[in-house]
Amino acid sequence: MASPTDSSPGADTAATPEKPSDSYVQSFARGLSVIRAFNAQHPAQTLTEIAQASGLTRAGARRILLTLVGLGYVQADGRLFRLTPRILDLGFAYLTSMPFWNLAEPIMEALSQEVHESCSISVLDGTEIVYVLRVPARKIMTINLSIGSRLPAYCSSMGRVLLAGLPEPELDRVLHATELRARTSRTVTDIDALKAIVADIRQRGWAQNDQELEEGLVSLAAPIRDRAGHIIAAINISGQANRTSAAEMVERFLPPLLESSEKISGLVGLRT
Repeated sequence: MASPTDSSPGADTAATPEKPSDSYVQSFARGLSVIRAFNAQHPAQTLTEIAQASGLTRAGARRILLTLVGLGYVQADGRLFRLTPRILDLGFAYLTSMPFWNLAEPIMEALSQEVHESCSISVLDGTEIVYVLRVPARKIMTINLSIGSRLPAYCSSMGRVLLAGLPEPELDRVLHATELRARTSRTVTDIDALKAIVADIRQRGWAQNDQELEEGLVSLAAPIRDRAGHIIAAINISGQANRTSAAEMVERFLPPLLESSEKISGLVGLRT
């Protein structure tokens, strides 16, 4: 096995899974793994740390880092490397390629002003949801949420709405691939119980989360559908349990939430 400092051709192949087909570009996949090595906990890292986080050798990670530096996506500061603002171009390319999200934002802002709570839209990515739009009313979570933030689907209101849009075999696959852990004393982690919750959401058309994701956090979520009626995203309202109980949230906030989700779905239907 090659040592971490081996610079011979192919020395970093052992760290990356064998390519699944001739169309698989391994060097590109490695480049993405280096980018994903940076996060809020590790915004600046040494070459060795990045190599370990990405599963590459030092030689392989160094070549990719220097390429990213040359392209302006990474900055070198002595022994440390960090991402530059140019990396946002990659993430926002998704949002700009789907222009109906821009049309959804005014509806979200109006909803947030009406209920005086935060409003978000997310999509499903594997076992997690990814925030694509957010209108914060006030800080209600210890988690700092922004566009691009990820949360587990199984214990979030938007995640359960998105899971409800999956065919049963795909729902099974996602739940079995998820690390089901109790984030609070209320978190449901049993697969059969989660499937029953998702089935109920399919029937009623919306989801509620009462402090399963975080203590004190309550939320409601509704689906956003394309022209064919498929769930492509979810919209939610989040609030504090000590200010608005779960029951009060359903009574006061569910009607405007459903109205907003229908308006956005209508806009999506015009664009898809």
